[in-house]
Amino acid sequence: MAEAVLTPITQALQEGALSRKELKALMQRSDRPTLIRLAIWLALLIVTGGMITLAMDSWLLWPAMFLHGILLVHLFSLEHECVHYTPFRTRWLNDVAGNICGFVIALPFQFFRYEHCDHHTYTQLKGRDPELIELPISVWKYLWYVSSLPYWWAKVKEFARHAAGRLSQDDRTFVPKEAEAAVIREARVMLGLYAAILIASAVSGWWGAIWYWWLPVALGEPVMRAIRLTEHVGRPNVRDMRENTRTNLVSAPSSFLCWNMNYHAEHHYASSVPYHALPRLHEKLQGYVYVEPRGYLGAHLDILSQLTGRKRRSDDRPAEGMSLE
Repeated sequence: MAEAVLTPITQALQEGALSRKELKALMQRSDRPTLIRLAIWLALLIVTGGMITLAMDSWLLWPAMFLHGILLVHLFSLEHECVHYTPFRTRWLNDVAGNICGFVIALPFQFFRYEHCDHHTYTQLKGRDPELIELPISVWKYLWYVSSLPYWWAKVKEFARHAAGRLSQDDRTFVPKEAEAAVIREARVMLGLYAAILIASAVSGWWGAIWYWWLPVALGEPVMRAIRLTEHVGRPNVRDMRENTRTNLVSAPSSFLCWNMNYHAEHHYASSVPYHALPRLHEKLQGYVYVEPRGYLGAHLDILSQLTGRKRRSDDRPAEGMSLE
């Protein structure tokens, strides 16, 4: 039997850095912060959408769509929060927002919810974590991943498989038997709606979905891939949460866009704490979390230093504590 690993939250509670009363207060949920943040995000989206309109028939269209796409792909962060039912106190609002986000970025909400549950249970454990992103074997593989091309290819195969009524063996490790029909139905509904939008565009001759949605999401996805790399990649494949997850100190605009998910270690330590309380939890857990003070850039420099041999690769470290038995 593997020796139990003391979680940072438990250790902080035991050592008095954080009280149970404080933790309970941090876990309080509210609709208001999310509604305010969404209003600001929508205003920004109107601005970037206006930039696309003004840039039509100009080379500036592509940078305008890229900026618009960065906003759109960050809906992943809100969908991720909705999976944990923390953005809204009103439970059904989490389901509605999560499904809308998933539709916009082609990430089925129900399927992602089951997958993400196992990610939290088996974080960074090879063969157990369904969201594990392996440390690339080379700089070229790193660039290939950031391009988002392998991500989209995997999404195409996933949608095709589920729409055909099939789940892979990997899918079945985290999707409960009783939920398989719902996952299949979800994929079919999403593909049906995408097809309907495409047909309506062809009939009407107005291709707004291409210019204001699909192309921007495709252009912005490499930014999200780069951000996702900073969360766990380059950290050891061990069970200890103080080692396997990275918190990145980033600018206020970046933190706003990612719904404070740069405080990723804190989120893994206490996933019931809403995004808006993570900065306060971070202050309480000083010294209990692994922090990259240089932010996303620092995380990527760390990853690249491992890929170029300037630093020992994290996957060369013995995978102690991997057993959950």
